[in-house]
Amino acid sequence: MRTYLVIMDETEEARTALRFASRRAAKTGGELQLLAVVPREQFVAFGGVQATIEEEARARAEVLVTSLAGSVFSQSGKMPAISVRQGDGIKVVSEYLAEHPEVAALVLGAATDGSPGPLVTWFSGAGIGTLSCPLYIVSAALDEARIDDLS
Repeated sequence: MRTYLVIMDETEEARTALRFASRRAAKTGGELQLLAVVPREQFVAFGGVQATIEEEARARAEVLVTSLAGSVFSQSGKMPAISVRQGDGIKVVSEYLAEHPEVAALVLGAATDGSPGPLVTWFSGAGIGTLSCPLYIVSAALDEARIDDLS
């Protein structure tokens, strides 16, 4: 069974990647795993303030992926696995892939303006040789009909 890992955040490109991966999983009898990465906050003078900021960011990420997983479930009847981790995005994704050899593909969304994003830049460039699975990059410029057609 194919397992598609989608890195989720609040961006449109992440939602585009999710749509592609969920359609692809449905067509191949596969599963989805959603991973939200919460970056560590820069040093704040008061540790309690920093801990509160990080906890709020984690809670926001958990609500986001839970909501998106519910949407996927209502459309496909399959509940994706959800994970929220804190740290540097590249390191977190790399560690997650090492822990989950069942992942058959990493699906990332690329922004339409400016940089495609740090994960797309890393994993499609210098980090491509570190991947244990294929990489799908889905452009946020694609509309829903085109995504459905391509998946």
